[in-house]
Amino acid sequence: MKQSRIMNLKFSKTKNSIYIVAALLFSGIATAQDSIPSESANEAEPMETIAEAAPVKKDSSINFKRIKLDGIAAVVGDYVILDSDIEKTLIDLKSQGASTEDITHCGLLGKLMEDRLYANQAVQDSILVSDDEVNATGDRQLQSLVQQIGSMDKVLKYYKKVDEATFREELYKINKLRMLSERMQQDIIKEIEITPEEVRQFFNKIPEDERPVFGAELEIAQITKEPEPSEEEKQKVIDKLNQIKADVDDNDASFSVKAILYSQDPGSKSKGGFYSITKDTGFDKKFKDVAFSLREGEVSEPFETAFGYHIIYIEKIRGQELDLRHILVIPEISQNVMDEAKAELDSIRKKIIDGEFTFAEAALNFSDEKETKFDGGLLRNPVNFDSKFELTKMDPTLYNQVQNLKDNEITYPVLEEDPRGGAPKYKILKITNRYDEHIADFSKDYTKIQELALTEKKYNAIKKWMDKHIEDTYISVNDENKDCEFANNWVKE
Repeated sequence: MKQSRIMNLKFSKTKNSIYIVAALLFSGIATAQDSIPSESANEAEPMETIAEAAPVKKDSSINFKRIKLDGIAAVVGDYVILDSDIEKTLIDLKSQGASTEDITHCGLLGKLMEDRLYANQAVQDSILVSDDEVNATGDRQLQSLVQQIGSMDKVLKYYKKVDEATFREELYKINKLRMLSERMQQDIIKEIEITPEEVRQFFNKIPEDERPVFGAELEIAQITKEPEPSEEEKQKVIDKLNQIKADVDDNDASFSVKAILYSQDPGSKSKGGFYSITKDTGFDKKFKDVAFSLREGEVSEPFETAFGYHIIYIEKIRGQELDLRHILVIPEISQNVMDEAKAELDSIRKKIIDGEFTFAEAALNFSDEKETKFDGGLLRNPVNFDSKFELTKMDPTLYNQVQNLKDNEITYPVLEEDPRGGAPKYKILKITNRYDEHIADFSKDYTKIQELALTEKKYNAIKKWMDKHIEDTYISVNDENKDCEFANNWVKE
């Protein structure tokens, strides 16, 4: 039905693709240990690296047993897909606990062929991925695995690898293929935009009885108080960081060990404060400015961001990418200061209820949150920056804070920890608007309709590109797979 197709455009051509993509990310060692291929990196091998069977000495007097070698499922340009690559992807899916009931051999093969077509064309179009970039990704993956499992020897034993060099080579091939494929897809759609007229035409083409249904939504506003530590507490933190810096500079103390002992950054503490960043990495601007001003081997002076106080040590500079370690220490906020912030919000809440000022006026005059105070405290959905939050897709923490609120009610002060490691804050919340489940309305749901229209336009551009390059690229599918019902015309007529 057309409605369901439109509603699912943002994912892929079939529901199976969601699971397939997840498996391929894991096959590419995206993050976790289960994502490492347990046997081989054949899925990233170009055509010229097909292994040949060892010659067999002929002897007419000896009967020998036939052994089925790993067969070639398909060839796309310079890339070969082996039968074992398909089996490996399916095993990865099962190891993640994903349902494989609706996932077929043909569906997996089709997705693997798509990735090879992207990578093959990326090379043709000189869309490059540098060796440094690929190796840096492999380094991060191995460091993460060592942190999880305990040592490099244990990692090699766990994944049944002969040595670290062999393992790194496999990671390199897998990551290079994945990154080429991603860059090619990004290049295809990078300049695609959509006009209001195209959005209108997209919406008008949908029959009224097939228009998408959007779930119940809320608009939520909040007023926050962010307690500040005393100047004395701030100075204690600065002195502590200076002492750590001096110990590293003067006594060759390990910055990594110091980070494990003292850093309060939950994202890097267990890794000795390690991050690999570029200037485009979504970190605090001040943090990046300091990091990129340092030389290799240098430790920064203590500096402040919204999260607390830091020092940074530059471990390695690779062009525009830095390997660094940092230590974050957050000044303590006394209980008295926390109690005062809570009491102030209680007072603000009471005055709003008594009609002394509106919630929006209170947000403008009293809220410490710069991102929302000038908009009446209105929260923005981080997915699309719209003001509406669909109930079924809301962040669980936010949902729990407002789920029992009635119209015009205001919560009592809620204590909220910063998941990124910053200082805690108190806030009060109010539901400013409710939108019941409804059939898409062009004026009320323009942002969502625009998103669907843009997704369809990108999908059509990818499909057009795919059809053209399948026609122009050498592709061979073995006889056993030619009866597959592929989404693309891999078996050329």
